[in-house]
Amino acid sequence: MRKTWLIVIIAVGVCFSFLALLVIGTYSAAASLLGGGGAVGLAPGAVPAAYQPLVERYGTMCPAISPPLLAAQLYTESGWNPNARSGVGAEGIAQFMPDTWATHGIDANGDGKPDVWDPADAIPSAAAYDCQLAQDVKGVPGDNTDNMLAAYNAGAYAVIAAQGIPAYAETRDYVKSIRTLAQSFSAPVGRVPPTQQAAGAIEFAQSKLGTPYLWGGTGTAADNGRFDCSGLTQAAYHSVGIELPRVANDQWNAGPHPGRDELLPGDLVFFATDLTDPRSIHHVGIYVGGGYMIDAPHTGASIRFDPIDVPDYIGATRVTQAGAQALPSPSASH
Repeated sequence: MRKTWLIVIIAVGVCFSFLALLVIGTYSAAASLLGGGGAVGLAPGAVPAAYQPLVERYGTMCPAISPPLLAAQLYTESGWNPNARSGVGAEGIAQFMPDTWATHGIDANGDGKPDVWDPADAIPSAAAYDCQLAQDVKGVPGDNTDNMLAAYNAGAYAVIAAQGIPAYAETRDYVKSIRTLAQSFSAPVGRVPPTQQAAGAIEFAQSKLGTPYLWGGTGTAADNGRFDCSGLTQAAYHSVGIELPRVANDQWNAGPHPGRDELLPGDLVFFATDLTDPRSIHHVGIYVGGGYMIDAPHTGASIRFDPIDVPDYIGATRVTQAGAQALPSPSASH
Protein backbone atom coordinates (compact mmCIF):
# COMPACT_ATOMS: atom_id res chain seq x y z
CA MET A 1 0.00 0.00 0.00
CA ARG A 2 1.39 3.39 -0.95
CA LYS A 3 1.95 5.76 1.93
CA THR A 4 1.42 8.82 -0.26
CA TRP A 5 -1.71 9.89 -2.05
CA LEU A 6 -1.32 11.53 -5.44
CA ILE A 7 -3.61 14.36 -6.36
CA VAL A 8 -6.83 12.75 -7.50
CA ILE A 9 -9.18 14.77 -9.68
CA ILE A 10 -12.57 13.15 -10.07
CA ALA A 11 -15.05 14.58 -12.48
CA VAL A 12 -18.58 13.37 -13.00
CA GLY A 13 -20.92 14.83 -15.62
CA VAL A 14 -24.66 14.52 -15.30
CA CYS A 15 -26.46 16.09 -18.29
CA PHE A 16 -24.94 19.61 -18.36
CA SER A 17 -23.81 19.64 -14.73
CA PHE A 18 -20.24 18.91 -13.69
CA LEU A 19 -18.88 17.90 -10.31
CA ALA A 20 -15.17 18.07 -9.66
CA LEU A 21 -13.72 16.75 -6.45
CA LEU A 22 -10.12 17.30 -5.53
CA VAL A 23 -8.77 14.87 -2.97
CA ILE A 24 -5.29 15.85 -1.82
CA GLY A 25 -3.25 14.32 0.94
CA THR A 26 -0.24 12.38 2.00
CA TYR A 27 -0.19 9.92 4.83
CA SER A 28 3.19 11.15 6.01
CA ALA A 29 2.09 14.78 6.11
CA ALA A 30 -1.23 13.89 7.72
CA ALA A 31 0.50 11.86 10.38
CA SER A 32 2.62 14.86 11.34
CA LEU A 33 -0.43 17.09 11.57
CA LEU A 34 -2.79 14.72 13.31
CA GLY A 35 -1.90 13.91 16.87
CA GLY A 36 -2.87 10.66 18.50
CA GLY A 37 -3.78 10.47 22.14
CA GLY A 38 -6.09 8.86 24.59
CA ALA A 39 -9.78 9.49 25.06
CA VAL A 40 -12.02 10.78 27.83
CA GLY A 41 -15.79 10.39 27.98
CA LEU A 42 -18.22 9.17 25.38
CA ALA A 43 -18.12 10.16 21.72
CA PRO A 44 -21.27 12.06 20.68
CA GLY A 45 -23.93 9.66 19.44
CA ALA A 46 -21.88 6.55 20.28
CA VAL A 47 -24.35 5.26 22.87
CA PRO A 48 -28.13 5.25 22.39
CA ALA A 49 -29.56 8.30 24.12
CA ALA A 50 -31.81 6.16 26.35
CA TYR A 51 -28.76 4.57 27.97
CA GLN A 52 -26.19 7.35 27.80
CA PRO A 53 -26.96 8.89 31.23
CA LEU A 54 -26.69 5.46 32.88
CA VAL A 55 -23.41 4.66 31.14
CA GLU A 56 -21.94 8.08 31.99
CA ARG A 57 -23.05 7.90 35.63
CA TYR A 58 -22.11 4.33 36.46
CA GLY A 59 -19.09 4.16 34.17
CA THR A 60 -17.20 6.15 36.80
CA MET A 61 -18.14 3.91 39.73
CA CYS A 62 -14.52 2.84 40.29
CA PRO A 63 -11.09 3.57 38.75
CA ALA A 64 -11.01 0.26 36.85
CA ILE A 65 -13.83 1.26 34.50
CA SER A 66 -14.85 4.24 32.38
CA PRO A 67 -17.98 5.11 30.42
CA PRO A 68 -16.42 3.98 27.09
CA LEU A 69 -15.28 0.68 28.62
CA LEU A 70 -18.71 0.02 30.12
CA ALA A 71 -20.30 0.91 26.77
CA ALA A 72 -18.00 -1.53 24.98
CA GLN A 73 -19.00 -4.31 27.36
CA LEU A 74 -22.72 -3.67 26.98
CA TYR A 75 -22.47 -3.45 23.21
CA THR A 76 -20.48 -6.68 23.12
CA GLU A 77 -22.87 -8.49 25.42
CA SER A 78 -26.20 -7.51 23.85
CA GLY A 79 -25.84 -4.90 21.11
CA TRP A 80 -27.91 -2.59 23.40
CA ASN A 81 -30.88 -4.99 23.33
CA PRO A 82 -32.55 -4.96 26.77
CA ASN A 83 -34.53 -8.09 25.85
CA ALA A 84 -31.55 -10.16 24.72
CA ARG A 85 -31.41 -13.78 25.82
CA SER A 86 -28.43 -15.92 24.84
CA GLY A 87 -28.38 -19.59 23.96
CA VAL A 88 -26.80 -20.38 27.32
CA GLY A 89 -29.41 -18.44 29.29
CA ALA A 90 -27.78 -15.04 29.84
CA GLU A 91 -30.37 -12.31 30.13
CA GLY A 92 -30.86 -8.62 29.48
CA ILE A 93 -28.76 -5.75 28.19
CA ALA A 94 -25.79 -6.81 30.34
CA GLN A 95 -26.30 -10.55 29.74
CA PHE A 96 -26.22 -11.77 33.32
CA MET A 97 -26.60 -15.47 34.00
CA PRO A 98 -29.42 -16.03 36.52
CA ASP A 99 -27.05 -17.26 39.25
CA THR A 100 -24.79 -14.23 38.80
CA TRP A 101 -27.74 -11.87 38.82
CA ALA A 102 -29.06 -13.44 42.04
CA THR A 103 -25.88 -12.39 43.87
CA HIS A 104 -24.85 -9.24 41.96
CA GLY A 105 -28.10 -7.70 40.65
CA ILE A 106 -29.02 -4.43 42.38
CA ASP A 107 -32.16 -2.34 42.57
CA ALA A 108 -30.54 0.82 41.24
CA ASN A 109 -33.77 2.62 40.32
CA GLY A 110 -35.31 2.05 43.74
CA ASP A 111 -38.54 0.43 42.59
CA GLY A 112 -38.15 -2.41 45.07
CA LYS A 113 -37.01 -5.10 42.63
CA PRO A 114 -33.65 -5.83 40.98
CA ASP A 115 -34.82 -6.49 37.39
CA VAL A 116 -32.35 -8.01 34.93
CA TRP A 117 -34.58 -6.89 32.04
CA ASP A 118 -34.58 -3.23 33.15
CA PRO A 119 -31.49 -1.34 31.93
CA ALA A 120 -31.90 1.06 34.88
CA ASP A 121 -30.97 -1.90 37.11
CA ALA A 122 -28.85 -4.00 34.74
CA ILE A 123 -26.39 -1.29 33.66
CA PRO A 124 -25.55 -0.18 37.22
CA SER A 125 -25.31 -3.85 38.19
CA ALA A 126 -22.82 -4.49 35.39
CA ALA A 127 -20.68 -1.58 36.57
CA ALA A 128 -20.88 -2.72 40.19
CA TYR A 129 -19.93 -6.25 39.16
CA ASP A 130 -16.92 -4.91 37.25
CA CYS A 131 -15.83 -2.96 40.31
CA GLN A 132 -16.24 -5.98 42.57
CA LEU A 133 -14.12 -8.06 40.21
CA ALA A 134 -11.50 -5.30 40.11
CA GLN A 135 -11.39 -5.42 43.90
CA ASP A 136 -11.16 -9.23 43.88
CA VAL A 137 -8.07 -9.19 41.63
CA LYS A 138 -6.44 -6.01 42.94
CA GLY A 139 -3.43 -7.95 44.26
CA VAL A 140 -2.71 -9.63 40.93
CA PRO A 141 0.28 -8.26 38.99
CA GLY A 142 -0.43 -6.28 35.85
CA ASP A 143 -3.07 -3.79 34.79
CA ASN A 144 -6.10 -3.90 37.09
CA THR A 145 -8.58 -3.16 34.32
CA ASP A 146 -7.16 -5.92 32.11
CA ASN A 147 -7.32 -8.34 35.02
CA MET A 148 -10.87 -7.23 35.82
CA LEU A 149 -11.96 -7.90 32.23
CA ALA A 150 -10.26 -11.29 32.34
CA ALA A 151 -12.11 -12.07 35.58
CA TYR A 152 -15.38 -10.97 33.96
CA ASN A 153 -14.77 -13.56 31.25
CA ALA A 154 -13.03 -16.40 33.08
CA GLY A 155 -13.75 -15.75 36.76
CA ALA A 156 -11.68 -14.08 39.45
CA TYR A 157 -10.25 -17.39 40.68
CA ALA A 158 -8.73 -18.13 37.25
CA VAL A 159 -7.05 -14.71 37.20
CA ILE A 160 -5.71 -15.09 40.73
CA ALA A 161 -4.45 -18.60 39.99
CA ALA A 162 -2.72 -17.43 36.81
CA GLN A 163 -1.44 -14.24 38.49
CA GLY A 164 -2.66 -12.32 35.49
CA ILE A 165 -4.75 -12.92 32.37
CA PRO A 166 -5.19 -16.71 32.03
CA ALA A 167 -3.77 -18.40 28.95
CA TYR A 168 -7.23 -18.97 27.49
CA ALA A 169 -7.57 -17.73 23.93
CA GLU A 170 -11.17 -16.65 24.54
CA THR A 171 -10.23 -14.63 27.63
CA ARG A 172 -7.24 -12.94 26.02
CA ASP A 173 -9.32 -12.09 22.96
CA TYR A 174 -12.08 -10.71 25.21
CA VAL A 175 -9.71 -8.38 27.05
CA LYS A 176 -8.11 -7.18 23.82
CA SER A 177 -11.40 -6.66 21.99
CA ILE A 178 -13.11 -4.76 24.84
CA ARG A 179 -10.07 -2.50 25.26
CA THR A 180 -10.00 -1.82 21.52
CA LEU A 181 -13.76 -1.46 21.11
CA ALA A 182 -13.84 1.06 23.96
CA GLN A 183 -11.98 3.42 21.60
CA SER A 184 -14.98 3.50 19.27
CA PHE A 185 -17.13 4.77 22.14
CA SER A 186 -14.57 7.33 23.32
CA ALA A 187 -14.51 11.03 22.55
CA PRO A 188 -11.10 11.47 20.88
CA VAL A 189 -8.58 13.79 22.49
CA GLY A 190 -6.79 15.55 19.64
CA ARG A 191 -7.15 14.42 16.05
CA VAL A 192 -7.48 10.78 15.08
CA PRO A 193 -4.55 9.37 13.06
CA PRO A 194 -5.28 8.33 9.46
CA THR A 195 -5.08 4.73 8.29
CA GLN A 196 -2.96 3.43 5.44
CA GLN A 197 -5.81 1.33 4.05
CA ALA A 198 -8.08 4.30 3.32
CA ALA A 199 -6.63 5.12 -0.11
CA GLY A 200 -7.12 1.56 -1.32
CA ALA A 201 -10.72 1.52 -0.09
CA ILE A 202 -11.43 4.74 -2.02
CA GLU A 203 -9.77 3.32 -5.12
CA PHE A 204 -12.06 0.29 -4.95
CA ALA A 205 -15.17 2.44 -4.51
CA GLN A 206 -14.15 4.68 -7.42
CA SER A 207 -13.86 1.63 -9.65
CA LYS A 208 -17.54 0.87 -8.98
CA LEU A 209 -18.90 4.30 -9.92
CA GLY A 210 -21.92 3.92 -12.22
CA THR A 211 -22.72 0.38 -11.01
CA PRO A 212 -26.48 -0.02 -10.44
CA TYR A 213 -27.66 -0.38 -6.84
CA LEU A 214 -28.94 -3.74 -5.62
CA TRP A 215 -30.60 -4.10 -2.22
CA GLY A 216 -28.66 -6.76 -0.32
CA GLY A 217 -25.94 -6.76 -2.96
CA THR A 218 -22.37 -7.58 -1.97
CA GLY A 219 -20.77 -7.52 -5.42
CA THR A 220 -20.79 -11.27 -6.03
CA ALA A 221 -21.27 -12.90 -9.41
CA ALA A 222 -24.80 -13.81 -8.31
CA ASP A 223 -25.40 -10.07 -7.72
CA ASN A 224 -23.89 -9.20 -11.13
CA GLY A 225 -21.28 -7.15 -9.31
CA ARG A 226 -23.88 -4.86 -7.74
CA PHE A 227 -23.95 -3.52 -4.18
CA ASP A 228 -26.10 -1.86 -1.59
CA CYS A 229 -24.59 0.82 0.66
CA SER A 230 -23.00 -1.38 3.33
CA GLY A 231 -22.12 -4.04 0.78
CA LEU A 232 -20.00 -1.45 -1.04
CA THR A 233 -18.20 -0.26 2.09
CA GLN A 234 -17.65 -3.82 3.24
CA ALA A 235 -16.16 -4.80 -0.13
CA ALA A 236 -14.02 -1.65 -0.30
CA TYR A 237 -12.32 -2.41 3.00
CA HIS A 238 -12.17 -6.13 2.24
CA SER A 239 -10.05 -5.16 -0.77
CA VAL A 240 -7.40 -3.80 1.63
CA GLY A 241 -7.59 -6.65 4.12
CA ILE A 242 -10.07 -5.28 6.67
CA GLU A 243 -13.21 -7.34 7.30
CA LEU A 244 -16.22 -5.22 8.23
CA PRO A 245 -19.63 -6.50 9.35
CA ARG A 246 -22.34 -6.71 6.74
CA VAL A 247 -24.76 -4.21 8.34
CA ALA A 248 -24.16 -0.45 8.36
CA ASN A 249 -24.98 0.13 12.03
CA ASP A 250 -22.45 -2.57 12.99
CA GLN A 251 -19.79 -0.94 10.81
CA TRP A 252 -20.24 2.20 12.94
CA ASN A 253 -18.16 0.65 15.74
CA ALA A 254 -15.15 -0.34 13.60
CA GLY A 255 -12.94 2.49 14.87
CA PRO A 256 -12.89 5.93 16.50
CA HIS A 257 -15.23 8.74 15.49
CA PRO A 258 -13.63 11.90 14.05
CA GLY A 259 -15.62 15.11 14.10
CA ARG A 260 -17.13 16.63 10.96
CA ASP A 261 -14.24 19.10 10.64
CA GLU A 262 -11.68 16.28 11.07
CA LEU A 263 -12.86 13.98 8.27
CA LEU A 264 -10.27 12.38 6.01
CA PRO A 265 -10.77 10.50 2.73
CA GLY A 266 -11.57 6.88 3.50
CA ASP A 267 -13.65 7.56 6.61
CA LEU A 268 -17.04 5.89 6.66
CA VAL A 269 -19.87 8.40 6.96
CA PHE A 270 -23.24 7.39 8.41
CA PHE A 271 -26.84 8.52 8.28
CA ALA A 272 -29.63 7.69 10.74
CA THR A 273 -33.33 8.19 11.30
CA ASP A 274 -32.65 9.12 14.96
CA LEU A 275 -29.50 11.17 15.51
CA THR A 276 -29.43 10.13 19.18
CA ASP A 277 -29.40 6.41 18.43
CA PRO A 278 -26.71 4.74 16.29
CA ARG A 279 -28.89 1.63 16.07
CA SER A 280 -31.10 3.64 13.68
CA ILE A 281 -28.30 4.06 11.10
CA HIS A 282 -29.76 3.32 7.67
CA HIS A 283 -27.04 4.39 5.23
CA VAL A 284 -23.24 4.52 4.89
CA GLY A 285 -20.77 5.87 2.34
CA ILE A 286 -17.02 6.41 1.93
CA TYR A 287 -15.84 9.98 2.37
CA VAL A 288 -13.65 11.30 -0.47
CA GLY A 289 -13.14 14.93 0.58
CA GLY A 290 -14.75 18.27 -0.19
CA GLY A 291 -17.95 17.31 1.64
CA TYR A 292 -18.69 14.37 -0.68
CA MET A 293 -18.83 10.60 -0.41
CA ILE A 294 -19.05 7.67 -2.79
CA ASP A 295 -22.13 5.63 -1.97
CA ALA A 296 -24.66 3.17 -3.30
CA PRO A 297 -27.76 5.28 -2.57
CA HIS A 298 -30.99 3.39 -3.30
CA THR A 299 -32.93 1.22 -5.72
CA GLY A 300 -33.05 2.81 -9.16
CA ALA A 301 -29.80 4.73 -8.68
CA SER A 302 -26.16 3.85 -9.33
CA ILE A 303 -23.04 4.18 -7.23
CA ARG A 304 -22.17 7.87 -7.34
CA PHE A 305 -20.90 10.94 -5.46
CA ASP A 306 -23.29 12.47 -2.93
CA PRO A 307 -22.95 15.30 -0.42
CA ILE A 308 -22.70 14.28 3.24
CA ASP A 309 -24.09 17.47 4.76
CA VAL A 310 -27.72 16.40 4.95
CA PRO A 311 -30.06 16.41 7.96
CA ASP A 312 -29.69 12.69 8.75
CA TYR A 313 -25.87 12.72 8.97
CA ILE A 314 -25.00 11.17 12.37
CA GLY A 315 -21.21 10.96 12.18
CA ALA A 316 -18.19 9.10 10.88
CA THR A 317 -15.84 6.23 11.72
CA ARG A 318 -12.15 6.00 10.93
CA VAL A 319 -11.89 2.28 10.23
CA THR A 320 -8.96 0.45 11.79
CA GLN A 321 -7.88 -3.16 11.52
CA ALA A 322 -7.98 -3.55 15.29
CA GLY A 323 -11.37 -1.86 15.54
CA ALA A 324 -12.92 -4.15 12.95
CA GLN A 325 -11.43 -7.24 14.60
CA ALA A 326 -12.79 -6.17 18.00
CA LEU A 327 -16.41 -6.11 16.89
CA PRO A 328 -18.39 -8.74 18.79
CA SER A 329 -19.64 -12.05 17.51
CA PRO A 330 -22.17 -14.25 19.31
CA SER A 331 -20.59 -15.95 22.31
CA ALA A 332 -21.43 -17.28 25.73
CA SER A 333 -21.80 -14.74 28.53
CA HIS A 334 -20.76 -14.75 32.17
